[in-house]
Amino acid sequence: MSRIGKKPVPLAKGVTATLSGQTVEVKGPKGTRSFTASDDITLTMEEGAIKVAPRGTSKRAREQWGMARSMVDNLVTGVTTGFKKELEIQGVGFRAAVAGNVLKLSLGYSHEVNFDVPAGVTVTAPKQTEIVVEGIDQQLVGQVAANIRDWKRPEPYKGKGIRYKGEFVFRKEGKKK
Repeated sequence: MSRIGKKPVPLAKGVTATLSGQTVEVKGPKGTRSFTASDDITLTMEEGAIKVAPRGTSKRAREQWGMARSMVDNLVTGVTTGFKKELEIQGVGFRAAVAGNVLKLSLGYSHEVNFDVPAGVTVTAPKQTEIVVEGIDQQLVGQVAANIRDWKRPEPYKGKGIRYKGEFVFRKEGKKK
């Protein structure tokens, strides 16, 4: 039995959900999201909550049960509070600035890196050394943050680069004479 799958997904105030077959569409203050579950899962609405149950006892049905419940829960969380990833830039002269729909990064290269922000995600730079990625789609927010981080990953000797806020970077000792 899936401990996660057994829990119903409660709908917060101001959130409406509609079921049509295997598709759940959730509308909230931040927008609309939808998810289509596999045929191994049954979705039902009960008392202001969405219940997820497996259709059989097959291994695939049990695997999909908890995952489908988590996906529906992420839909509800996304349209109510949204998702956020925070990045830090460390290094002398490294900085970020947002101009319209483009994130401009100075990362020690001979040129400035221009990162086009995809639709559905908001990128802000409250300070020159901080980047905040926000949106209602958890997967898209995480992917955009990872793509930004890939421009200059933190290196182990001086720790320079782009890292997630609170990320630990294993430091190495330099050469000895």
